[in-house]
Amino acid sequence: MTTLTSPVQDAETQPETTRRKRLLAASVGLWMWPALTTLAIVSLRIDGPQLGTDELVTSDVARRSLGQTLAMLHNVDAVHSTYYVLMHGWMTVFGDSETAMRMPSALAMSGTAALVALIGRRLFDARAGMCGGLLFALIPVVSRFAQEARSYALVVMAATLATFLLLRALDAPRRWWRWVGYALCVVVVGLLHLIALTVLAGHFALVAYRARQEGGGVLWRFCLAALAGAAGVIPVVVLGTSQASRQLFWVPEPDLWGLADFWPQLFVSGLCAGVVITLAAMAWKERRDALLLCFTVAVLPPFVLWAASHGDVSYFRFQYALFTVPAWTVLAGAGLARAARSWRTIAVALTVLGLLVLPDQRRMRGEFEHDVPHNADYQAAARTIEKYYHPGDVAVYVKGAPWMLDQGVRYYLRPGLKLREVFVATPAAENNELFPVYCAAPVACLRGENRIWVVVPGNDPDPLNAVPASQAKALRAQYTTSGTAPLSGLTVALLERKR
Repeated sequence: MTTLTSPVQDAETQPETTRRKRLLAASVGLWMWPALTTLAIVSLRIDGPQLGTDELVTSDVARRSLGQTLAMLHNVDAVHSTYYVLMHGWMTVFGDSETAMRMPSALAMSGTAALVALIGRRLFDARAGMCGGLLFALIPVVSRFAQEARSYALVVMAATLATFLLLRALDAPRRWWRWVGYALCVVVVGLLHLIALTVLAGHFALVAYRARQEGGGVLWRFCLAALAGAAGVIPVVVLGTSQASRQLFWVPEPDLWGLADFWPQLFVSGLCAGVVITLAAMAWKERRDALLLCFTVAVLPPFVLWAASHGDVSYFRFQYALFTVPAWTVLAGAGLARAARSWRTIAVALTVLGLLVLPDQRRMRGEFEHDVPHNADYQAAARTIEKYYHPGDVAVYVKGAPWMLDQGVRYYLRPGLKLREVFVATPAAENNELFPVYCAAPVACLRGENRIWVVVPGNDPDPLNAVPASQAKALRAQYTTSGTAPLSGLTVALLERKR
């Protein structure tokens, strides 16, 4: 039987339905436009830069079997274990091209832009959220690490999601499942990068303020969720701490000037840093709790890193605090929304900022931007070898941190062309390490090969000067250099057996 409704009921129901549809459309548009704008910007020339050292490590480790990867993590890089496992699955499905390897980072930064908009709406209003999300899309450092096959972009998204989930939990603190969601997100943050757990300092400041204002047991709920989340990463903490001195021995201890120079590095643009911080300062009259959260998340972690870097190990790298950038853009979005009187003014301001940072955006997409300051042209080295390759050729790659010449050249060699490494006794994957085991007696590893390709860092006229002494001695005794190709950051040489 059909239910009949009167014209009066239809008139009452229709406006309410229309209003809900408009609210839904506005809510979707709030996060969708910043996300799509960010994705469009960061996808531009995503395959332009050659793989950097860290990306080559990602490529090498993620292509190993899961068993080999897990075995390696007991010796090195345990702090990146979650990322390597994720990338192993991703590359199994989508391949290992530059675009495929970098796309998770691009998608993560796009998701972060959406979260920035949603957080801005919760803390201020929808206008501020939209401004913050669009500002985030324009920041050069976002493009830089959205185009890098490392965990930093995923860390940024996870830490920002944790902030968003905390705000939702604070909206209804008695709903325990919201705190469970927050705790699980804290686990993910720690698994992706332990240092990102410093975001909890900012979260604690907000919760402590709310507890003083409202009470209701919110503080103990937060502490329980945060501690449960942090406890979930204890195995990574134990392994990571034991490996820290080996992995970060080269990071210098920061002085006071390093702390002052941190902010331009964080945005990879002094101009952009100045604009964002100025806009953030213009939001100073907004809600106190909102300002407290954004300010503490943006500022406290770098100071914690700086203070912690005066012991045996220094952790003071701007990449490790990249997750603070969304907090700056939330504040900057609120400042821009407050200063601008119309959407037209906001559009003009964003356009001007986009034009001002355009040189930095172009620089982020430079061919060697991911391998500064070495600027090693692995692609040209691979093309050189391919051009003059003869069946039976073998190779010697001079390897050692931070150089990854073997992985770089192998990555860019055409599929099917594999050069046996003469002096490698045990490959890195079988050694459960990032580096292989070399022959103890190099001369015994030579098998009468007619031609050997040698790839070394730098452009020394005699490339064998860069080869370890024992290996160079064995090569000089039996081979002569028939040709060299000095390239950006490295040299390719062809040795031929003496007659």
